[in-house]
Amino acid sequence: MRLSLALSLLLLGGCTHTPQTTDINGLWINQAAIDSAAQGRPLLRAIDTHGLNLEWNIDTHSGKAQFSNAFELGEGQLLPKAAGIWTVDYNGHGTDELQSDGRQLIQHTTKNTAGQVFSRPTQPAAADAKWGTTFRQALNSAYMGGHWKILEGQGVGNFVEFRADGSVSGLAKNDRYELCLGGDCATQGAGNDTLYLGTGDVGDGWIFVRYGKQLEILQAINQSQPDEIPQLTPGPRQWLLEKQ
Repeated sequence: MRLSLALSLLLLGGCTHTPQTTDINGLWINQAAIDSAAQGRPLLRAIDTHGLNLEWNIDTHSGKAQFSNAFELGEGQLLPKAAGIWTVDYNGHGTDELQSDGRQLIQHTTKNTAGQVFSRPTQPAAADAKWGTTFRQALNSAYMGGHWKILEGQGVGNFVEFRADGSVSGLAKNDRYELCLGGDCATQGAGNDTLYLGTGDVGDGWIFVRYGKQLEILQAINQSQPDEIPQLTPGPRQWLLEKQ
């Protein structure tokens, strides 16, 4: 009996000291940027404050780490460095270092980029969705979700609903929208927040201003010549919406 008890205690003691492998497989999104924007702040400013990358998709089995940000998609080779720490090598064109405690994925600071923190998404996009879809849908839900009442503009008094999948109803004939997260659309907007509104494949870019529960959608006036890159400036207000 004493021998059996001693063996049991020894086995238990050995289990408590067995290191656990941190699983970083799957999707991670920049939830901090979403939470900041969801407080009713300007969108581009919230994203810029919380780092460049918006989403990581990691596969330790194939040794691949894919990232998406506002203007590009990229992939690197995932290499273990130490317990809970990995290096992402972009084929000799720089590296990133990732670390995880199981709850969060931390992208370490480099000489070119600030450190970032990523979280597991509560509702991952479909497996065949393009990179970045999970972040975008989470942002759409947090930043644009709910019902908005039209205070000024066409359809005054009606309610508008922006959905996570990029569909919209109640805003004239528009049935699609897409928030600009950076890249060309942000450059053309000269730092203003912009979004696309359209019906099917036909639509236009608009400038918007978000302050708390109110959303102002303005015409985007192109000040460039036809053969030049568009440079958009705020025009007359088309809609004023208030979140209910």
